[in-house]
Amino acid sequence: MLSINKFVNGNSNQFSKVPLVLTALLTAIASEVRVIPFYGEAFRFGLGSITFFLLILIWPSSSFIRTGWVTGLSVVCFRVFEDMVTGAVPFWTSLVDHSPAFLYYFLFALGFHFIKIETYKTIPLLLGALAAGLEVIGNSAEYLLRCWLLNYTGLDFGEWILLCGVALLRSYFVVGVYSSITISEQKKQMQEMLTVGSELYVESLYLQKSMDNIERITASSYDLYRKLKKENLRELSSQALGISQEIHEVKKDSQRILSGLSKISAHKKNEVIFLSDVLAFVVAANENYSELLKKNITFHSSISIDFETNQQIPLLALLNNLTANAIEAIEKKGCITLSIFEEAECTSFIVKDSGKGIPADDRSFIYEPGYTTKYNDQGVAATGIGLSHVRDVVHHLQGCIGIESSVEGTCFTIRIPTTNIKKGVTENCATLL
Repeated sequence: MLSINKFVNGNSNQFSKVPLVLTALLTAIASEVRVIPFYGEAFRFGLGSITFFLLILIWPSSSFIRTGWVTGLSVVCFRVFEDMVTGAVPFWTSLVDHSPAFLYYFLFALGFHFIKIETYKTIPLLLGALAAGLEVIGNSAEYLLRCWLLNYTGLDFGEWILLCGVALLRSYFVVGVYSSITISEQKKQMQEMLTVGSELYVESLYLQKSMDNIERITASSYDLYRKLKKENLRELSSQALGISQEIHEVKKDSQRILSGLSKISAHKKNEVIFLSDVLAFVVAANENYSELLKKNITFHSSISIDFETNQQIPLLALLNNLTANAIEAIEKKGCITLSIFEEAECTSFIVKDSGKGIPADDRSFIYEPGYTTKYNDQGVAATGIGLSHVRDVVHHLQGCIGIESSVEGTCFTIRIPTTNIKKGVTENCATLL
């Protein structure tokens, strides 16, 4: 066991060094893309500082001091090696010229060690200002060391302003890039969480319906037990009682599962977003689904009304189901149109496709569990519960659903009272789930 732990810890330490090595190498390479602002001097503005700041934001180090030390040393060694390869200057001269760069990276990282960078990642304006201040300190220290080692003249007021301006520009540029990456990742995570939440919401509705059936079966079984007992049929009455008890246990287990699903669904519904966000999530998810099925489908979306909703989970459940069905109804190439608009006191949702349509004889029972037109490669039918779920979700939102279909495609129209899905109004109503 001890040897296993040592092996695991050893590998963990090796993996933790990868970001450090990459940060040092990428910074050293990027620092060679530079501008020399002061004529005749080795002091430079390069991409190295931008790369270094961005990488320590993306890959937070357990020791910023070590990261600054290794990166600064790598930059100096890389520049000295470059001079040796080109034969530009002797080794000692090159080392003296480039060694002040070490001070910049070390002081920059040391500053983030003391201010605890993780605290300010959610405050971009303050983070940019702090980074700019640390860059000014690092650049100033580097330049003063160059003045001491290489007898450079000091900077005048205009040059110091340039130093500060570049520091501000580079710092806020990096913070902007990092914030964009973070927002993109957060949006992706939210989309994944909402997709899972919508699936759980649908399953909870299905389970709730099953529990109603279980309740009726339990009552019928117990009623049968009483009748058989009254007729003095002990063996049959005992069997009926056993069945009733078993069904009661199933009911209790189902209640526990439903309670857990309801808590998750309620938690997800508290993450309030706009109708336009719901529409964007549906389009993005189903574009990926169409690519997975290797179909060339063009999506058109429009929305003429937008407001905050805390019913995004049920809305995602019904729109994703209808849109996925539309994708499956299209053979190889086609288009799907999704529209949201207000009509009277209702919000209308349209999902229209250019698929093969639904036969007229089938339209009266397409919402019945088990109805399907989809079969896999082995000829096995799908479960056929998607549209029944859609109908149940719409009914829970006190809305209505309609369909128009022909050989040119199918159009589902859903109308839901706006007060049932708009934030601030639904909070005062009874919970729909």
